[in-house]
Amino acid sequence: EIFENVTFDFDIIARRMRELAFLTSGVYIKVLDERTGKKKEFLYEGGILSFVEYLNKNKEVLHEPIYISGERNNVIVEVALQYNNTYKETIFSYANNINTTEGGTHVIGFRSALTRSINYYFHNSGIGENSKFRLTGDDVREGLTAVISVKLPDPQFEGQTKTKLGNTEVKGIVENMVNEELSSFFDENPDVIKTILEKVIDAAIAR
Repeated sequence: EIFENVTFDFDIIARRMRELAFLTSGVYIKVLDERTGKKKEFLYEGGILSFVEYLNKNKEVLHEPIYISGERNNVIVEVALQYNNTYKETIFSYANNINTTEGGTHVIGFRSALTRSINYYFHNSGIGENSKFRLTGDDVREGLTAVISVKLPDPQFEGQTKTKLGNTEVKGIVENMVNEELSSFFDENPDVIKTILEKVIDAAIAR
């Protein structure tokens, strides 16, 4: 009575179900179209780590994906990231499994932590020790593929479409956790941060 078109699109539904399977690792989802018999099944034990691998599957990646997870103040944070040899930044963000296409405080916190962590290693490594310039956010995100997922008890979204997370406390939680976990990871995997630095320094020089 309300919508002109009431024909369901299998591909749109399947795409959303794949997304949910990535966001809830170990959950099996089957989509069946009884009109045509077309069906798809999704199960990803790796969760958002598998999501990043899926997004980078046709690209030349620079290292194994990095996975960060934890919980603070009832906010569950999951982040997976991996660099490839392209010049494009790809970030997918979610709050309570809702696709926040316009980002929000969780994305701001992640970007800030990534820029700070990589700048720290740039200036404290032999590569950028005496450098006069800093790496910008655009530099460190060139060729980055990342998925950010937060789950929180009282999400506040900006706008009616729920595409941007507004909870101010989430920024600090994500930023601190990502900064701490990335620092530990880079300390334990010097080859990975060296490879990433080479990529982002090229981006900075080009800029």
